[in-house]
Amino acid sequence: MSRTPPFPGGTSVSRLSVYASPCTDGLAGGTPHLHTASTEAYVVIGGEGELQTLDTSGFRSTPLAAGTTVWFTPGTIHRAVNHGNLQVVVVMQNAGLPEAGDAVMTFPPEIVADAARYTAAATLPADASAAQVDEAVRRRRDLAVSGFRRLVASAKAGDFAPLERLYASAVALVRPRVAGWRRTWQDTVERETRHTADILDALDRGDGHHLRRSVLLGSPASEAAHWGMCGRLHTHDVHRPAVLSGPTDPEPPTPGGLT
Repeated sequence: MSRTPPFPGGTSVSRLSVYASPCTDGLAGGTPHLHTASTEAYVVIGGEGELQTLDTSGFRSTPLAAGTTVWFTPGTIHRAVNHGNLQVVVVMQNAGLPEAGDAVMTFPPEIVADAARYTAAATLPADASAAQVDEAVRRRRDLAVSGFRRLVASAKAGDFAPLERLYASAVALVRPRVAGWRRTWQDTVERETRHTADILDALDRGDGHHLRRSVLLGSPASEAAHWGMCGRLHTHDVHRPAVLSGPTDPEPPTPGGLT
């Protein structure tokens, strides 16, 4: 079956304008959260800010400015703080998983420990006005900021038990999704890894047949910005890009004729 080659590495890419409105603690920025299976990268393209993180080594603030590139692995609680027009290109591992729920916001522990309460707090209203969605985004963000501040205060006091409890609750929240995530991963990241292994085997034999199936693809940013956790997002549909040049069925055959 032919298919369009995915974005490199099975990743996704989006452009993020970090929220400029203040949170309950007076800082402008996004909703603190963690990912359970995916690493995320920030490539800063404009403005200034900081990345606040919390993990088992403690709290850290990392300055962000144009030219900064940082990335953080699963379990790193992160909060983007906007000091002035902070603009970021986000590269996310495992395209499809974050969109399917691989993010847990740092709501207070009694909410994160209850799947129904967590879903109610995390879900934005459907068929609502822009003003209503904006207010819901603010409430969700402020709730996560309040939980994040409690976690940071405990960690600074040397008590990491609340962070460990958050990790346990996060695992419980996402566990029902793992079977679906696995299928997505197998159809993207794992398949691309196996395809690269086939190419390396072919090159080692002196077979460059796949080079004749090269293709140029493109995916413009979405016209409308989406309400993200950290700001307004212009996403790129990496699963359905346009073929700009090359074969109309751009999926190269398996090198060497293997199936």
